[in-house]
Amino acid sequence: MPLVRRLPKYGFHNPFRSEYAIVNLKALNALGAVEQITPQVLIDAGLVKRKTQPVKILGLGEVGRPLVVQAHKFSKSAMEKIQAAGGRAEVIHGV
Repeated sequence: MPLVRRLPKYGFHNPFRSEYAIVNLKALNALGAVEQITPQVLIDAGLVKRKTQPVKILGLGEVGRPLVVQAHKFSKSAMEKIQAAGGRAEVIHGV
């Protein structure tokens, strides 16, 4: 019998799962004097590896200046920290 049939299958693999490219707020501070942060800016900076993945911003770190951040998804803490610094968090739709 082949090895594939002898080994057990573990868990369930969802074929419709959507994976996001994760970027933390502390990485946005390292971008420098960029006022508007888009997925293309993140790709050019090397923070996002795949162009086709949607971007999600997480709230690890602090924002020291007002930023306009455009991403596909935001965590609740990231959105609060961006707005507390005087910036805007804009949700874009589509990939």
